[in-house]
Amino acid sequence: MKILVTGAAGFIGYHLCNNLSKNKNIELVGVDNFDNYYDVNIKKNRIKTLKKNKKFVFYKVDINNNLKISQIFKKYNFNIVIHLAAQAGVRYSISNPSKYIKSNINGFFNIIDVSRKFKVKHFLFASTSSVYGNSKKFPLKEDLNTDKPLSIYAATKKSNEVLAYAYSNIFKIPCTALRFFTVYGPFGRPDMALYLFTKKMINYESIELFNKGNHIRDFTYIDDIILSITKLIKKPPRGIVPYEVYNLASSKPRKLKDFLETIKIHLGITKFKIIKLKMQKGDVFKTHADTNKLINKIKYKPSIGIEIGIQEFIKWFKKYYKYD
Repeated sequence: MKILVTGAAGFIGYHLCNNLSKNKNIELVGVDNFDNYYDVNIKKNRIKTLKKNKKFVFYKVDINNNLKISQIFKKYNFNIVIHLAAQAGVRYSISNPSKYIKSNINGFFNIIDVSRKFKVKHFLFASTSSVYGNSKKFPLKEDLNTDKPLSIYAATKKSNEVLAYAYSNIFKIPCTALRFFTVYGPFGRPDMALYLFTKKMINYESIELFNKGNHIRDFTYIDDIILSITKLIKKPPRGIVPYEVYNLASSKPRKLKDFLETIKIHLGITKFKIIKLKMQKGDVFKTHADTNKLINKIKYKPSIGIEIGIQEFIKWFKKYYKYD
């Protein structure tokens, strides 16, 4: 089986490639452009780790580069494409909307269209819980209306789902949308709450807490996400329109301030300063996924709660930044 993973240097992309590269039956190729949205060094270190497995092949290329992407497709003739490359971040999309259009819409179109031309058997792609907007119907089910995104980031991801559905309908490409819910874990993104809170606590810096930490998130550990993706790879959608969407979540929402308290306990820090801020523009108050569809498809069962998940992240963080 030949698999392409875009965004291989990203948080989820790295962990997915790390898992897939251990399978002797998979020929794995990763692409990434090392975008500087956050520290490029952490991306380079992820790829450096992946390259220790000689079966993993990496290309530094932008997903908008049609010529180079087409050449890679022609060389490997992929069976599976897992498209994770995207401009991430809700807040950043408010000040830099053009980057989201370029990467998340134009880049997405390029990858799915090249996948069509080369007759890929299953196209899986990253969506987000943000597409649900400020829905009050919990837990959030895949068939809820998602026409009112609160951020430009969410709007681009909703656009991906609509475009993929059209490609499935017209060209019969089996497409699977993966709606990720607040993914965290070792080698995580430096712009995410767990990373920011841990770094600031260790360095005795003030922590900015939006909405006083009262908003609620369906925190999902990276291992549960990766296991779900690897199982879904083997289950392409069927039917007249071969398109499916799944929530990938723990389905155990927690308040952000509880998440912060758990970090404090595992770091052994008793006091730190909090700067309480208003709710950030574009943020939703609550996410809580219904995962029954995923359970029925792959017998999904999340295995790691935030207590163990945060502990694992802190162990990685201290080792990576040499705090021990």
